[in-house]
Amino acid sequence: MDAQSQQAPAKKKETRGRKPKPKDEKQEEQQPQQGKIKKAHQQPSVDDKYSQWKSVVPVLYDWLSNHNLVWPSLSCRWGPQLEQATYKNRQRLYLSEQTDGSVPNTLVIANCEVVKPRVAAAEHISQFNEEARSPFVKKYKTIIHPGEVNRIRELPQNTKIVATHTDSPDVLIWDVEAQPNRHAVFGATNSRPDLILTGHQDNAEFALAMCPTEPYVLSGGKDKSVVLWSIQDHISATATDPAATKSSGAGSIIKNTKSGEGNDKAANGPTVAPRGIYYGHEDTVEDVTFCPSSSQEFCSVGDDSCLILWDARVGSSPVIKVEKAHDADLHCVDWSPHDDNHILTGSADNSVRIFDRRNLTSDGVGAPIHKFEGHKAAVLCVQWSPDRSSVFGSSAEDGLLNIWDYEKVGKKAERANPSSPPGLFFQHAGHRDKIVDFHWNASDPWTIVSVSDDCDTTGGGGTLQIWRMSDLIYRPEEEVLAELEKFKSHVVACTSKA
Repeated sequence: MDAQSQQAPAKKKETRGRKPKPKDEKQEEQQPQQGKIKKAHQQPSVDDKYSQWKSVVPVLYDWLSNHNLVWPSLSCRWGPQLEQATYKNRQRLYLSEQTDGSVPNTLVIANCEVVKPRVAAAEHISQFNEEARSPFVKKYKTIIHPGEVNRIRELPQNTKIVATHTDSPDVLIWDVEAQPNRHAVFGATNSRPDLILTGHQDNAEFALAMCPTEPYVLSGGKDKSVVLWSIQDHISATATDPAATKSSGAGSIIKNTKSGEGNDKAANGPTVAPRGIYYGHEDTVEDVTFCPSSSQEFCSVGDDSCLILWDARVGSSPVIKVEKAHDADLHCVDWSPHDDNHILTGSADNSVRIFDRRNLTSDGVGAPIHKFEGHKAAVLCVQWSPDRSSVFGSSAEDGLLNIWDYEKVGKKAERANPSSPPGLFFQHAGHRDKIVDFHWNASDPWTIVSVSDDCDTTGGGGTLQIWRMSDLIYRPEEEVLAELEKFKSHVVACTSKA
């Protein structure tokens, strides 16, 4: 991979989140750019802010792992947990390599060693080299992807099946365990997807979701449509039974396909026609999500500033359409797994909002129940915590990943710090450029993986970070105070003996 970064990158289109350069290129551009930043209004530079953050890592974090990416990854997702041990667990991690064309674009399956809470030493998590790869992340398999990987989403019933978006109208389905491991060299043929989902009339690049209750896939695209598929008939019965899949080993769980190599679409395996196509947006659909308790209900957001709720049982028109959900394009949406009424949105207006669908009406009226304004640039990703119903995260082009708790809004403890945005209780500042994706770990709920595209600040490539804040930050105050008092008593006892 290091040799790849020495090749001169080809010029490529620049759209949201895409400016691929290898990490080692353009170093000569970096210094004057940093100089300009320092001169402007005498604001702290990106590196100054980063150094300040790194100095407090031992205090704020229980564990942190930094992994240098030669090529940017626009998505990062947790896969299945593979093994549990005394001090750490092994788990799959899905990434991508978005290249300049000198080598193929890839979907990367990695193995990650997730250190358990209260195991890592403070000095170890703070002493890392930004230009090195993490010892906790090892590449396991490479799939040569037909086009750059814009989005990765896993099937909740079996996380060995993933869907990907690229710059085409199709959604690609991969059985990652059955796919052969490929060597990503120039001229190599693309890996063959296990399924191809057709139905869009124009490129579908970012909006992608997989249903928690049924093997359904949802997508949105530049054709302003939302498309729904069922892949139920194309996967074996064991595919949605994790216990059966675990016992059956790594055999293919997609029916009647042969994973391998192939270039032409006809050789790429079976295509699946849509179950339904839904029209209501007036511009590109940027994100979609399912209602956690229903395969028939879902919502979408787009560049028309609209939030739309759909129900496949009542037709292809919107059930509810909020015309002005934000003051700019909407980039992301997530439906609460804890409360079917709460929907989270993020926008180019730098804000995050929570809508209660009971307050929304079919005539386009509906105000958010909460607004969160702690970002200084467009919000690119939002996601609810799998562990606590009032907690969620948001990442943005300002390089920050904010963790919020809407139950803290207006509380006495929060009012004591008026400079902090209402609801914000943790800010991850370890990235130095836009954070294009992050994912809470359902197997280790306070552990998060996040990825940034570093082309603007560090000359190319990307940074993957896996981190867990100290539990003293989110546990109930009474518990924390009791533990600290116990520790204080222990220190005093030890001192008196000495």
